[in-house]
Amino acid sequence: MHEVGIMESTLDIALKHAQQQGASKIHQLTMRVGAMSGVVPDALEFAFDIVVKGTIAEGARLKVDYLPLKCYCPHCRLEFQSDNQFYECPHCHCISSEIRQGKELELSSLEVS
Repeated sequence: MHEVGIMESTLDIALKHAQQQGASKIHQLTMRVGAMSGVVPDALEFAFDIVVKGTIAEGARLKVDYLPLKCYCPHCRLEFQSDNQFYECPHCHCISSEIRQGKELELSSLEVS
């Protein structure tokens, strides 16, 4: 389960930012997770509960913004969502190779005091 390693790295980043701000408590971490990131959402939340124990983030809330896969068709100039790994434009049926959203895996915000 690589989600534990992902959460450990994310928590390290959050703890460094909290320390730079002089914070003594982390209340919420918000992550952006794309559909193609390879992360299992439930496993990420489970890992979060494990890695925050004994830190200033213990008791914090993890908010995850899940981002769907969005592709772009250069022929139609259409941005479209795809639910599978065939990025076919719904208008012209050309296969797109341009992914505009869905690979994200990042800490997007932190609430501290």
